[in-house]
This record gives sequence, structure tokens and C-alpha cells, in this order.
Amino acid sequence: MSSDSIKRVLLVTGLSGAGKSTALKTLEDIGWETIDNFPIRLVDSLLQTPPSSSRGDSDLPLAIGFDSRTRGFEPEKLFNSIEHLQQNEGYLISTLFLDCTGGELERRYGETRRRHPLALDRPAKEGIALERTLLEPFRRWAGHVIDTSDLTTNDLQRDIRDRFTLDKDAVTTITITSFGFSRGIPNNIDLLFDVRFLSNPFWEPTLKQLTGLDPEVAEYISKDPSYPEAVEKILDMLTFLLPRYQDAGKAYVNVGIGCTGGRHRSVHIAERLSKDLRGAGFSPNVLHRNLASRPLEALESMQKLKENRGV
Repeated sequence: MSSDSIKRVLLVTGLSGAGKSTALKTLEDIGWETIDNFPIRLVDSLLQTPPSSSRGDSDLPLAIGFDSRTRGFEPEKLFNSIEHLQQNEGYLISTLFLDCTGGELERRYGETRRRHPLALDRPAKEGIALERTLLEPFRRWAGHVIDTSDLTTNDLQRDIRDRFTLDKDAVTTITITSFGFSRGIPNNIDLLFDVRFLSNPFWEPTLKQLTGLDPEVAEYISKDPSYPEAVEKILDMLTFLLPRYQDAGKAYVNVGIGCTGGRHRSVHIAERLSKDLRGAGFSPNVLHRNLASRPLEALESMQKLKENRGV
């Protein structure tokens, strides 16, 4: 049987509060289809269901979460169901168990003020001990065990990505957006740079109707004494941060470059940074949100007045 035709299934379980929800959300982010608290005895039927038509021909690997709260949770019957699944050569079944010390779980429950599902009217400590006993066979049997006692949420997400990422060569999508502060800040910006300190071509009659894509405007902006160092520092920051976003598994990074109207300085700087980043091995997309907007002298005048007042 071809490896491409084998359905990959990951069973995700562990102690309540140890990070199962975070693990499943991270798996979903990296391309897995995820279902939580699904009865294991019904998994065989689920696997035989064709993928959604919205996914085309794609049949994603499946991550199924279960724990002591799952309907029909009986360890012996669950083992029998899983062993039955493993006999099917069309399935590659593995298990991830999320563990955590009792003391840390107590602290987490105390911090969130949630009740443990197995100790609704008793101390959380008792529920944790009972659940640990129920799930111990799964911990011994699991192919992957992650102890989250000393892990932050980001640490756990990174571990899940390292173990289960489907496309090891996936690249973060970088988008550089130029915009005008006078027309509002885009709501999806991760890194924001304000370039209103640079000389404004709007106040040059021959440049007002041009944009940052025109060489005359680019030349004017680049003559500002602050220009070389500013571009260098912004580029240094981006080339430092972008690989770290990539390592953290961030799918999209949106960089905003803002000036007053979004037609001159921000456009030029976005284009310049895009060119320099491509030279450094990145592949950014560039969007100019306000490039086609009509120049508004009242907005530029208001901004100039604020600058003169030191606001």
C-alpha cells in the first residue's frame, strides 16, 4: 500500500488542564483536522466518511481528542477500539499524552477558578488523582508524551509544531502594507512603523499628485538626513524578527508602514523594504491601501500643524 494512501490519525489525551485544548488548536493551525471529545468507538465510521467537498481532493490527517469526560470513556473498551483500528493497514495510529504534575494542575485550577471534571463537589486534588489513575494505561502506551508542568503555552505550541508539522518547509507569509494614519490603522498589523518624521513630498507642488512609486518622490524622500539610518534600522529589526516568527510557526506576519495620507512616504518605504528583504532571502507581498486615495490637503495640513506644535 502506498504511504500516500495511509490515513494518519493522532489520538490526543491526557490529564484535564495539561494542555489538550492547546495541542489540538496548534495541530489545527498546522494543517490537521481536529475533533475533541469524540467517542473512540465511532472513529472507524468517521474515518470512512469522505472529506468535505470544500477541501477538494485533500484528506487531512486527523487528530482526535478524548479524556475522562468523553462519552463512553471506559479504558478497556477504548484499548480494544484502538487495537481494532490499528489492524487496518490503511490507518497509521499514534497517541499523544499530555501529562502534568498534580501540584501544577492544582495551581492552574486555582488560578482559573474552574472545577475539575471529576471533582465537581470535592477538592481538585482528588479529581486529579482519580483521573491520573484512569489514564495511566494510556500514558504507558502513548508514543508521544509531553510533560507540560514547566512549559508555557508558547513552549507547548512549539513542541507540537516540531513533532507534528506536516510541511517542514512551510514559509511564513509576509505582507507589507503602506497606509495613511489619517484614514485609520489597518486592524491586522503585527509590526507597525511610523515614517511621518521623513520629509513630506506632499508639500512640493511638483510632487503632490505623484506617489511613492514615482522616482522623483523616491529621490526627494531619500534626501532626508534621517532616511539612510531609519531604513537600515527598520530592515535590521525585520531581518531579526521574521526568522523567529517562522520558527514559532506563525503563518502570517503583517508589517504596516504608515505616513499621513498613505500615498508618498509609506509607499516608497514599503517598496524599498520589500526590495531589501527579497535581497535578504525573504518573499514579501506588498499592498498599498491608500495609493489610489484622493490627496486631502486638510488632513496633511492638520498633521503638519500637529508636528509644528510637537504633538
